[in-house]
Amino acid sequence: MKKISLVTGANGHLGNNLVRELLKRGETVRASVRDLNDKEPFIGLDCEIVYADLRDKDSLHKALDGVNTLYQVAAVFKHWAQDPEKEIIIPNVEATQNIMEAAKEANVRKIVYVSSVAALSLDKTNLKGKIDETTWLENSHGNAYFDSKARAERTAWELAEKYDLDMVSVLPGAMIGGEFLKKTPTILAFDSILLGKMKVNYISEMTPIDVTDVVKGMITAAEKGVRGTRYILANEEPVTSDDIIKIAKKFIPSLEIPQKYTKEQLLNLADKLESEAKEKNTQPSLLRSQVELYYGGINRHYDLTTSRQDLNFNPKLGEVALEEYFKRVFASLRKKSL
Repeated sequence: MKKISLVTGANGHLGNNLVRELLKRGETVRASVRDLNDKEPFIGLDCEIVYADLRDKDSLHKALDGVNTLYQVAAVFKHWAQDPEKEIIIPNVEATQNIMEAAKEANVRKIVYVSSVAALSLDKTNLKGKIDETTWLENSHGNAYFDSKARAERTAWELAEKYDLDMVSVLPGAMIGGEFLKKTPTILAFDSILLGKMKVNYISEMTPIDVTDVVKGMITAAEKGVRGTRYILANEEPVTSDDIIKIAKKFIPSLEIPQKYTKEQLLNLADKLESEAKEKNTQPSLLRSQVELYYGGINRHYDLTTSRQDLNFNPKLGEVALEEYFKRVFASLRKKSL
Protein backbone atom coordinates (compact mmCIF):
# COMPACT_ATOMS: atom_id res chain seq x y z
CA MET A 1 0.00 0.00 0.00
CA LYS A 2 1.36 3.40 -1.01
CA LYS A 3 2.39 5.67 1.86
CA ILE A 4 0.90 9.14 1.68
CA SER A 5 2.07 12.20 3.62
CA LEU A 6 -0.45 14.99 4.09
CA VAL A 7 0.88 18.53 4.55
CA THR A 8 -1.73 21.03 5.71
CA GLY A 9 -1.18 24.70 4.91
CA ALA A 10 0.86 23.58 1.92
CA ASN A 11 0.77 26.99 0.21
CA GLY A 12 2.43 28.68 3.20
CA HIS A 13 6.13 29.29 3.78
CA LEU A 14 6.87 26.25 5.95
CA GLY A 15 4.28 23.95 4.39
CA ASN A 16 5.39 24.52 0.82
CA ASN A 17 9.08 24.07 1.58
CA LEU A 18 8.17 20.84 3.38
CA VAL A 19 6.22 19.61 0.33
CA ARG A 20 9.24 20.30 -1.89
CA GLU A 21 11.65 18.41 0.35
CA LEU A 22 9.35 15.41 0.69
CA LEU A 23 8.99 15.23 -3.09
CA LYS A 24 12.77 15.38 -3.51
CA ARG A 25 12.96 12.31 -1.28
CA GLY A 26 10.53 10.46 -3.53
CA GLU A 27 7.57 10.53 -1.16
CA THR A 28 3.93 10.64 -2.22
CA VAL A 29 2.62 13.97 -1.02
CA ARG A 30 -0.90 15.27 -0.61
CA ALA A 31 -0.97 19.04 -0.16
CA SER A 32 -4.01 20.63 1.43
CA VAL A 33 -5.06 24.25 0.98
CA ARG A 34 -8.17 26.31 1.63
CA ASP A 35 -7.98 28.00 -1.77
CA LEU A 36 -7.58 25.65 -4.74
CA ASN A 37 -7.11 28.68 -7.01
CA ASP A 38 -3.80 29.46 -5.30
CA LYS A 39 -1.80 27.45 -7.82
CA GLU A 40 1.49 29.39 -7.99
CA PRO A 41 3.13 27.66 -4.98
CA PHE A 42 2.71 24.29 -6.72
CA ILE A 43 4.00 25.05 -10.21
CA GLY A 44 6.27 22.19 -11.26
CA LEU A 45 5.48 20.10 -8.17
CA ASP A 46 4.22 16.55 -8.65
CA CYS A 47 1.86 16.39 -5.68
CA GLU A 48 -1.86 15.92 -5.14
CA ILE A 49 -3.54 19.19 -4.18
CA VAL A 50 -6.74 18.92 -2.17
CA TYR A 51 -9.11 21.27 -0.41
CA ALA A 52 -9.14 21.22 3.37
CA ASP A 53 -10.28 23.76 5.93
CA LEU A 54 -9.31 22.89 9.48
CA ARG A 55 -12.66 24.20 10.70
CA ASP A 56 -14.54 21.96 8.24
CA LYS A 57 -14.32 18.37 9.49
CA ASP A 58 -15.84 16.86 6.36
CA SER A 59 -13.02 18.29 4.28
CA LEU A 60 -10.48 16.87 6.74
CA HIS A 61 -11.92 13.37 6.48
CA LYS A 62 -11.48 13.46 2.71
CA ALA A 63 -7.97 14.93 2.89
CA LEU A 64 -6.83 12.32 5.43
CA ASP A 65 -8.21 9.29 3.60
CA GLY A 66 -5.37 6.79 3.23
CA VAL A 67 -2.79 9.10 4.84
CA ASN A 68 0.15 7.49 6.65
CA THR A 69 1.86 10.60 8.05
CA LEU A 70 0.21 13.90 8.91
CA TYR A 71 2.26 17.09 9.03
CA GLN A 72 -0.06 19.52 10.77
CA VAL A 73 1.37 22.87 9.64
CA ALA A 74 -1.64 25.11 8.94
CA ALA A 75 -2.45 27.79 11.50
CA VAL A 76 -3.43 31.42 11.82
CA PHE A 77 -0.15 33.33 11.97
CA LYS A 78 -0.65 36.92 12.97
CA HIS A 79 -0.01 38.89 16.14
CA TRP A 80 -2.86 41.41 16.04
CA ALA A 81 -6.55 41.45 15.19
CA GLN A 82 -9.61 43.52 15.98
CA ASP A 83 -10.90 40.55 17.99
CA PRO A 84 -7.85 38.40 18.91
CA GLU A 85 -9.84 35.68 20.66
CA LYS A 86 -12.20 35.24 17.71
CA GLU A 87 -9.67 35.70 14.90
CA ILE A 88 -6.52 34.06 16.27
CA ILE A 89 -6.95 31.97 19.42
CA ILE A 90 -10.23 30.16 18.82
CA PRO A 91 -9.45 29.27 15.18
CA ASN A 92 -6.08 27.72 16.11
CA VAL A 93 -7.47 25.76 19.05
CA GLU A 94 -10.57 24.53 17.20
CA ALA A 95 -8.50 23.66 14.13
CA THR A 96 -6.23 21.51 16.29
CA GLN A 97 -9.16 19.71 17.86
CA ASN A 98 -10.70 18.99 14.46
CA ILE A 99 -7.54 17.70 12.79
CA MET A 100 -6.64 15.47 15.74
CA GLU A 101 -10.12 13.94 15.85
CA ALA A 102 -10.06 13.44 12.09
CA ALA A 103 -6.60 11.85 12.29
CA LYS A 104 -7.91 9.37 14.86
CA GLU A 105 -10.84 8.46 12.65
CA ALA A 106 -8.51 8.05 9.64
CA ASN A 107 -6.08 5.81 11.58
CA VAL A 108 -3.11 8.03 10.75
CA ARG A 109 0.13 6.30 11.75
CA LYS A 110 2.24 9.34 12.71
CA ILE A 111 1.49 12.99 13.45
CA VAL A 112 4.07 15.76 13.36
CA TYR A 113 2.35 18.71 14.97
CA VAL A 114 3.83 22.15 14.30
CA SER A 115 3.79 24.39 17.34
CA SER A 116 6.29 27.22 17.97
CA VAL A 117 8.93 28.35 20.44
CA ALA A 118 6.18 30.84 21.34
CA ALA A 119 4.57 27.97 23.29
CA LEU A 120 7.63 27.66 25.56
CA SER A 121 8.25 29.50 28.79
CA LEU A 122 9.68 32.97 28.37
CA ASP A 123 11.94 32.77 31.39
CA LYS A 124 12.06 29.36 33.11
CA THR A 125 15.54 28.02 32.45
CA ASN A 126 17.18 24.70 33.23
CA LEU A 127 20.53 24.14 34.92
CA LYS A 128 22.24 25.28 31.70
CA GLY A 129 20.46 28.62 31.89
CA LYS A 130 18.43 27.76 28.78
CA ILE A 131 14.80 27.14 27.86
CA ASP A 132 14.04 23.49 27.09
CA GLU A 133 11.08 21.56 25.71
CA THR A 134 9.69 20.72 29.15
CA THR A 135 8.54 24.31 29.73
CA TRP A 136 5.27 25.97 28.75
CA LEU A 137 4.21 29.55 28.17
CA GLU A 138 2.66 31.06 31.29
CA ASN A 139 2.42 34.77 30.51
CA SER A 140 2.04 35.94 26.91
CA HIS A 141 1.87 39.62 27.92
CA GLY A 142 -1.31 39.86 25.89
CA ASN A 143 0.07 38.45 22.63
CA ALA A 144 -2.77 36.43 21.09
CA TYR A 145 -0.50 34.45 18.76
CA PHE A 146 1.68 33.24 21.64
CA ASP A 147 -1.48 32.33 23.57
CA SER A 148 -2.93 30.47 20.61
CA LYS A 149 0.18 28.36 20.01
CA ALA A 150 0.41 27.26 23.63
CA ARG A 151 -3.30 26.53 23.98
CA ALA A 152 -3.48 24.73 20.63
CA GLU A 153 -0.45 22.54 21.34
CA ARG A 154 -1.79 21.62 24.78
CA THR A 155 -5.04 20.62 23.07
CA ALA A 156 -3.09 18.46 20.62
CA TRP A 157 -1.31 16.62 23.43
CA GLU A 158 -4.53 16.10 25.39
CA LEU A 159 -6.19 14.55 22.35
CA ALA A 160 -3.12 12.50 21.41
CA GLU A 161 -3.27 10.92 24.86
CA LYS A 162 -7.05 10.49 24.75
CA TYR A 163 -7.01 8.82 21.33
CA ASP A 164 -3.68 6.98 21.78
CA LEU A 165 -2.08 8.75 18.80
CA ASP A 166 1.60 8.53 17.85
CA MET A 167 2.46 12.24 17.87
CA VAL A 168 5.49 14.44 18.22
CA SER A 169 5.46 18.22 18.18
CA VAL A 170 8.05 20.53 16.67
CA LEU A 171 8.65 24.07 17.88
CA PRO A 172 10.38 26.22 15.24
CA GLY A 173 12.01 29.59 15.75
CA ALA A 174 11.76 32.59 13.38
CA MET A 175 11.87 30.96 9.95
CA ILE A 176 13.43 32.57 6.89
CA GLY A 177 14.79 31.42 3.54
CA GLY A 178 13.87 28.30 1.61
CA GLU A 179 12.99 27.63 -2.02
CA PHE A 180 9.50 29.03 -1.63
CA LEU A 181 9.28 32.39 0.09
CA LYS A 182 5.88 33.52 1.27
CA LYS A 183 5.94 36.70 3.34
CA THR A 184 5.06 35.79 6.91
CA PRO A 185 5.01 38.31 9.79
CA THR A 186 8.48 37.04 10.69
CA ILE A 187 9.91 37.63 7.23
CA LEU A 188 8.23 41.01 6.94
CA ALA A 189 9.85 42.04 10.23
CA PHE A 190 13.32 41.17 8.96
CA ASP A 191 12.55 42.85 5.63
CA SER A 192 11.55 46.04 7.41
CA ILE A 193 14.97 46.21 9.05
CA LEU A 194 16.88 45.69 5.79
CA LEU A 195 14.69 48.16 3.92
CA GLY A 196 15.05 50.83 6.59
CA LYS A 197 11.35 50.75 7.47
CA MET A 198 11.87 49.91 11.13
CA LYS A 199 12.30 53.33 12.73
CA VAL A 200 12.00 52.13 16.33
CA ASN A 201 14.39 49.53 17.71
CA TYR A 202 12.21 47.50 20.06
CA ILE A 203 13.62 44.04 19.28
CA SER A 204 16.14 42.79 21.82
CA GLU A 205 16.81 39.30 20.45
CA MET A 206 15.50 37.08 17.64
CA THR A 207 16.14 33.47 16.64
CA PRO A 208 16.34 33.37 12.82
CA ILE A 209 16.58 29.88 11.40
CA ASP A 210 16.62 28.63 7.83
CA VAL A 211 13.30 26.97 7.07
CA THR A 212 15.23 24.20 5.30
CA ASP A 213 16.71 23.13 8.64
CA VAL A 214 13.24 23.12 10.19
CA VAL A 215 11.87 21.01 7.33
CA LYS A 216 14.65 18.44 7.67
CA GLY A 217 14.02 18.29 11.41
CA MET A 218 10.32 17.68 10.79
CA ILE A 219 10.92 14.84 8.35
CA THR A 220 13.38 13.18 10.72
CA ALA A 221 10.85 13.63 13.53
CA ALA A 222 8.31 11.71 11.44
CA GLU A 223 10.81 8.92 10.88
CA LYS A 224 12.70 8.75 14.18
CA GLY A 225 10.95 11.06 16.62
CA VAL A 226 10.09 9.49 19.96
CA ARG A 227 6.35 9.36 20.54
CA GLY A 228 5.17 11.98 23.04
CA THR A 229 8.20 14.24 22.61
CA ARG A 230 8.44 17.96 21.89
CA TYR A 231 11.36 19.04 19.67
CA ILE A 232 12.72 22.57 19.59
CA LEU A 233 13.73 23.45 16.01
CA ALA A 234 15.46 26.76 16.60
CA ASN A 235 18.99 28.00 17.11
CA GLU A 236 20.50 27.65 20.56
CA GLU A 237 21.68 31.25 20.68
CA PRO A 238 19.70 34.32 19.58
CA VAL A 239 20.79 37.20 17.37
CA THR A 240 20.52 40.65 18.92
CA SER A 241 18.88 43.57 17.17
CA ASP A 242 22.27 45.27 16.95
CA ASP A 243 23.66 42.15 15.23
CA ILE A 244 20.74 42.11 12.79
CA ILE A 245 21.34 45.75 11.85
CA LYS A 246 25.08 45.09 11.50
CA ILE A 247 24.40 42.26 9.04
CA ALA A 248 21.91 44.41 7.11
CA LYS A 249 24.48 47.21 6.78
CA LYS A 250 26.79 44.80 4.91
CA PHE A 251 24.35 45.13 2.03
CA ILE A 252 23.09 48.66 2.60
CA PRO A 253 25.92 50.63 4.28
CA SER A 254 23.79 53.80 4.36
CA LEU A 255 21.08 52.06 6.39
CA GLU A 256 19.85 54.33 9.14
CA ILE A 257 20.10 52.75 12.57
CA PRO A 258 16.68 52.69 14.27
CA GLN A 259 16.45 54.79 17.40
CA LYS A 260 16.15 53.17 20.80
CA TYR A 261 13.57 54.38 23.31
CA THR A 262 12.70 53.60 26.89
CA LYS A 263 10.13 50.89 27.56
CA GLU A 264 7.65 53.48 28.83
CA GLN A 265 8.00 55.54 25.64
CA LEU A 266 7.47 52.45 23.51
CA LEU A 267 4.41 51.36 25.47
CA ASN A 268 2.86 54.80 25.04
CA LEU A 269 3.59 54.68 21.31
CA ALA A 270 2.17 51.16 20.99
CA ASP A 271 -1.04 52.16 22.77
CA LYS A 272 -1.47 55.08 20.37
CA LEU A 273 -0.82 52.97 17.27
CA GLU A 274 -3.15 50.18 18.38
CA SER A 275 -5.92 52.67 19.12
CA GLU A 276 -5.54 54.20 15.65
CA ALA A 277 -5.49 50.73 14.07
CA LYS A 278 -8.78 49.79 15.68
CA GLU A 279 -10.41 52.97 14.39
CA LYS A 280 -9.04 52.55 10.85
CA ASN A 281 -9.10 48.72 10.77
CA THR A 282 -5.41 48.60 9.87
CA GLN A 283 -2.37 46.72 11.20
CA PRO A 284 -0.38 48.70 13.83
CA SER A 285 3.38 48.83 13.26
CA LEU A 286 4.06 48.27 16.96
CA LEU A 287 2.14 46.29 19.57
CA ARG A 288 2.11 46.66 23.32
CA SER A 289 2.62 42.91 23.64
CA GLN A 290 5.72 43.12 21.43
CA VAL A 291 7.25 45.73 23.69
CA GLU A 292 6.49 43.63 26.77
CA LEU A 293 7.83 40.47 25.15
CA TYR A 294 10.96 41.79 23.51
CA TYR A 295 12.06 44.63 25.76
CA GLY A 296 14.18 42.54 28.09
CA GLY A 297 11.34 40.22 29.05
CA ILE A 298 12.04 37.08 27.05
CA ASN A 299 14.82 34.48 27.12
CA ARG A 300 15.66 33.15 23.66
CA HIS A 301 18.50 30.82 24.60
CA TYR A 302 17.27 27.30 23.86
CA ASP A 303 18.52 23.87 24.89
CA LEU A 304 18.58 21.62 21.80
CA THR A 305 19.85 18.50 23.55
CA THR A 306 16.76 16.40 22.80
CA SER A 307 16.54 17.55 19.17
CA ARG A 308 20.23 16.86 18.62
CA GLN A 309 20.08 13.39 20.18
CA ASP A 310 16.88 12.15 18.54
CA LEU A 311 16.89 14.06 15.25
CA ASN A 312 20.57 14.86 14.73
CA PHE A 313 19.38 18.47 14.48
CA ASN A 314 22.26 20.80 13.71
CA PRO A 315 21.02 23.99 12.03
CA LYS A 316 23.19 26.67 10.49
CA LEU A 317 23.80 29.59 12.83
CA GLY A 318 21.21 32.34 12.95
CA GLU A 319 23.70 34.96 11.76
CA VAL A 320 24.55 32.81 8.73
CA ALA A 321 20.90 32.12 7.88
CA LEU A 322 20.06 35.81 8.21
CA GLU A 323 22.98 36.98 6.07
CA GLU A 324 22.02 34.50 3.35
CA TYR A 325 18.44 35.76 3.47
CA PHE A 326 19.42 39.44 3.36
CA LYS A 327 21.72 38.66 0.42
CA ARG A 328 18.77 37.15 -1.42
CA VAL A 329 16.48 40.11 -0.72
CA PHE A 330 19.17 42.59 -1.69
CA ALA A 331 19.83 40.76 -4.97
CA SER A 332 16.11 40.89 -5.73
CA LEU A 333 16.03 44.63 -5.06
CA ARG A 334 18.99 45.22 -7.35
CA LYS A 335 17.38 43.17 -10.10
CA LYS A 336 14.19 45.24 -9.88
CA SER A 337 16.15 48.49 -10.07
CA LEU A 338 17.93 47.50 -13.29
